[in-house]
Amino acid sequence: MTSSKTLPTRRKHPGRGGKRARYENKGRQVRPDDQADIRALLGSAPRDRDLLIEHLHLVQDRYGHISAGHLAALADEMRLSMAEVYEVATFYAHFDVVKEGEDAPPPLTVRVCDSLTCEMMGARELLTSLKEGLGDQVRVLSAPCMGRCECAPVAEVGHRHITNATPGAVQQTVSAGNFGPELPNYRNFDDYRTDGGYALLSDCLAGRHSREDIIATLDDSGLRGLGGAGFPTGRKWGIVRAESGPRMMAVNADEGEPGTFKDRIYLETDPHRTLEGMLIGAWAVEADAVYFYLRDEYPQLRDMLIREITLLEGAGFDGLPAIHLRRGAGAYICGEESAMLESIEGKRGEPRHKPPFPAQVGLFGRPTLINNVETLHWVRDIVERGADWFASQGAHGRKGLRSYSVSGRVAEPGMKLAPAGTTVQELIDNYCGGMADGHSFSAYLPGGASGGILPAHMADIPLDFGTLEEHGCFIGSAAVIVLSDKDDVRSAALNLTRFFEDESCGQCTPCRAGTEKAAQLMASSNWDQTLLDDLCSAMADASICGLGQAAPNPIRSVFRYFPEDAS
Repeated sequence: MTSSKTLPTRRKHPGRGGKRARYENKGRQVRPDDQADIRALLGSAPRDRDLLIEHLHLVQDRYGHISAGHLAALADEMRLSMAEVYEVATFYAHFDVVKEGEDAPPPLTVRVCDSLTCEMMGARELLTSLKEGLGDQVRVLSAPCMGRCECAPVAEVGHRHITNATPGAVQQTVSAGNFGPELPNYRNFDDYRTDGGYALLSDCLAGRHSREDIIATLDDSGLRGLGGAGFPTGRKWGIVRAESGPRMMAVNADEGEPGTFKDRIYLETDPHRTLEGMLIGAWAVEADAVYFYLRDEYPQLRDMLIREITLLEGAGFDGLPAIHLRRGAGAYICGEESAMLESIEGKRGEPRHKPPFPAQVGLFGRPTLINNVETLHWVRDIVERGADWFASQGAHGRKGLRSYSVSGRVAEPGMKLAPAGTTVQELIDNYCGGMADGHSFSAYLPGGASGGILPAHMADIPLDFGTLEEHGCFIGSAAVIVLSDKDDVRSAALNLTRFFEDESCGQCTPCRAGTEKAAQLMASSNWDQTLLDDLCSAMADASICGLGQAAPNPIRSVFRYFPEDAS
């Protein structure tokens, strides 16, 4: 007998003259034209639940927005409720959901990065100029960090980035009408193979290395997770491998921390070194599939990775897992590992409660190995050169190499490969050509937006895991932003707090309400330190994930090290 729950809910209308009644389904009706559009876009692609975000991207890319009719048709085509589709589509910043009766946005969108480094370099003035100078057919928006802080300010016209952006350069790009991403000049599959690439993977697949030996080598090297958490890599691989299968792997390329751009540089110069490390990791834990989660702010890398992964899969390696490239949609929170897993599964990017941890119950409920791009980049070198080679690279008693993303008031910003434990003063003097002309070093962020702010007189602290915590800061993904005497620390902290307010997923009250209230209080000419301290404690102690827990760091840094700026 069929359950009544499987039958459509119907609404009865009286027939003419009291005769036959007719029935209609409740809710938004799917129009034939909208249904035809969605079916044409999806083609023969699977309608699996976890592909919802990928399919929303197809609609957004084709029409420049997502109409209510297309949402209803997509829900119907994927056998999902309208609520499920709507809540996902409205969660991510890069989906423009247009309700019934609303006007669609202009056909072209220009985004201007408003994160700290870009603001320091004139993004606010650029945004104002573009809003005044571009016509009604162009929508101009502010946007969070685009991962190009070394060439700030940055604008994005469609999917084309304009670095060191000026109003004239943006206007010229708009007039030229070329809005697609530019592919980077990278080392492709053939060049990588010529230089010995994938020989290590081949040896692993052929049984010339044991999984235990590879994991032990990484453990001995001291390699840690370089996305921010710093968990020992070899230990993580061992933990996942010890769990009962089937197992999965996910690569976190959602590099959204303001000031961070190292992963972008590794991928757009030598992508296969990360891909080989990824496949060795999947082999080591015997993962059935790998999901590569790439932030949507890197469209040029998506086009490149589609091409290179296709070549890799067709190269004849036996025993490779399935590789799925998944596209983020503009949500900083998805850099948190469990929020990323939720997004890969086609859901809102809301962090999960822990335990269980992803190594135990991760993607699709399976034990999952999660690594960041830079971490995987080092796997081949460490195995080929030996654990001692990597461990001996550090400075000031630290181990390994670090890729510092340095931006702000230095003469030569960029990604600087240096020994772990290098100080900010050494970075400025030895790697960045000193301070920019006319600027004197006054303060710095050692770990991006969430890593706190330190004064210049504390420039000799080794920058590594475990060296900054006693000062109320941490290194995270090694995003170093240098401030000068021309910058206001108070304004910098407000910029960072507004970023957290915008990027909070809203799941937990301490973070959702705390960041909003803190930003309001910090906009006042006089900060209420007592109330801000209470807010900071509530956020740090009660937030579900690292976003809310770290959001107080810039505020507390100002009170601790720059009290004159808080009064």
